Amino acid sequence: MLDTTDFDPAHYVLIIKCPDTRGIVAAVSGYLNDNDISIVESNQFNDALGDMFYVRVVFRQAGPKMPPMATLRDGFKPIAHRFSMDWEIHSLANKPRVLIAVSKFGHCLNELLYRWRSGLLPVDIICVMSNHDDMRSLVEWSGIPYVCLPTKGIGKAEQEAEFLKLIEDYQADLVVLARYMQILSDDLARRLEGRCINIHHSFLPSFKGAKPYHQAHARGVKIIGATAHYVTSDLDEGPIIEQDVQRVHHGLTPEQLVAIGQDIEARVLARAVTWHAERRVIINGAKTVVFS
Repeated sequence: MLDTTDFDPAHYVLIIKCPDTRGIVAAVSGYLNDNDISIVESNQFNDALGDMFYVRVVFRQAGPKMPPMATLRDGFKPIAHRFSMDWEIHSLANKPRVLIAVSKFGHCLNELLYRWRSGLLPVDIICVMSNHDDMRSLVEWSGIPYVCLPTKGIGKAEQEAEFLKLIEDYQADLVVLARYMQILSDDLARRLEGRCINIHHSFLPSFKGAKPYHQAHARGVKIIGATAHYVTSDLDEGPIIEQDVQRVHHGLTPEQLVAIGQDIEARVLARAVTWHAERRVIINGAKTVVFS
């Protein structure tokens, strides 16, 4: 029987994006096997249209010959070079540090906090920022710092500078816009590229502005939904991570549509944040590959 006293209990994830060619899976699995590593989960996708190959492998130590992670990474470099890979290895024990931004609607924030407190959301929520004070009691009850950066009285550039400083001071790995009702500038969106997730209803571009569910009710919409995506300088057009819909009917009031819509938004955003934290999302230009 092997002595597992000194075995690393952590699970690691290897993410690969590269041109499609023969031998990639064999080379990766062979390398891991040669280093006393057990594959826990493996997903791959062949993008025939883009001629690209995507891989996500979760692994753990299986025997005493698994080297330190730095050595394992160095040993993988020749394989990565041979197949022209963009690749990363992360420990799933290292939870992303998440800063949440919110305005006056608390349904998405509340869902994230509930899942976080329940151990269902694999992140560390380090701070909540808002341009209003409405959510302070909920956040501080959860033991999380709450910072109010109002937009009134100062210019947008000054408020965003404070927002960016907050992100940097808290060393946030991910920013989640949980119904933060402020449009980020192109500069801030570019700075947060690939590490900022937004949620919105799926009526866009049909019903913009205030009370979109009331607009939908007035037009007799039969399906409502929500979209979670990465933020880019193209408003609400960043790479989509997750979407969901629900059929509705003429007998529902505008307020009932709002309640259904908010429930969808909260669930979709929570799934998107979870998949990002678990390294299940690979950005592929204007879209994503999601190994959900």
